Amino acid sequence: MKLTNLILLPASIALLGSTILVGCSKSADPADSTSASSSTAETTFNIAVIAKSNSNPVFLAAKTGAMDAGKRLTETLDGVTINIQWQTPPQEDAQLQAQYVEQLVASGIDGIAISVTDANTLNGVLRDAVNKGVVVVTFDSDAPESGRMAYYGVDDKEAGKEVMRQLALQLDGNGVVAVLTGNPAATNLNARVKGVQEEADNHDGITIKQVYSFMPETATEAVAKMQQVQIANPDITGWALVGGWPLYTDNALDGIYENAKIVSMDPLPLPLQYAMKGQVQVLVGQPYYGWGEKSVEMIVDKLNFDRSPASDMIFADFDIVTSEHAEEYAKQWAKWLGTDEAP
Repeated sequence: MKLTNLILLPASIALLGSTILVGCSKSADPADSTSASSSTAETTFNIAVIAKSNSNPVFLAAKTGAMDAGKRLTETLDGVTINIQWQTPPQEDAQLQAQYVEQLVASGIDGIAISVTDANTLNGVLRDAVNKGVVVVTFDSDAPESGRMAYYGVDDKEAGKEVMRQLALQLDGNGVVAVLTGNPAATNLNARVKGVQEEADNHDGITIKQVYSFMPETATEAVAKMQQVQIANPDITGWALVGGWPLYTDNALDGIYENAKIVSMDPLPLPLQYAMKGQVQVLVGQPYYGWGEKSVEMIVDKLNFDRSPASDMIFADFDIVTSEHAEEYAKQWAKWLGTDEAP
């Protein structure tokens, strides 16, 4: 396995060092922002990044990617300063995300990158932002009817299929599988579940017991759901997790891993510990750092060069992390989370 962030974007959004100046924008008084100092800057772009949750490591990795992109582009683009404002709820809250969007638009924000908690709640305010000239990009979870310029992330249906493919390999093509998902209103999770179901149909010996959802999306709730289901259904021999929620705490799989194979999305620091111990067989990774980095790049490319991506759906590949590669993959989190050592 080659452990790389397979985040290859079309050349249309590669940012070059040449400068095409456009009109200056107002500052948004960011509470949490970064820019390289430049007293001679002629153009300032204010870009807000709104993730789902400030407590989820995947979005902290996206924050690092966005901040790094802002600094790098400020240094690379002559006469341009990029201000990155991190505006993310403590926990998932679509209404609060919508309030942030309205406030940012009123402040004169130039661009918004957002991971959408609930498209039905966000579509209207995002469409209004676009109509007022704000460049909007979604990452991780899309709102395709919002008028956004583009989405960046994995193809969620394909990610779900990959989870099921890997689980089928672990089960040698035979078993009873439970599917764990979170917020039933999340577009990305629904697509992953559909991918799991469609791929399961390709394996005659695989039966989907049921799709189990839980709310709120916390480790405690996820562990409780898995434990409850496994005890009530001892015939379950495999778990397909379309998100890694139960793996964000210790001893989550006691009484489960002894009886079932487990494949999950998201090789985060704690899930990687489960893989190292052999309690989780495979973790399917997404471009967490790239969510922030590439979203900012696309927005700046549009604002500064008036260039749009070649497609409104920019898909990144996902990493397949097995037990033997978990320790190597964990080293990336030291950079993403700003720690001195790998988890």
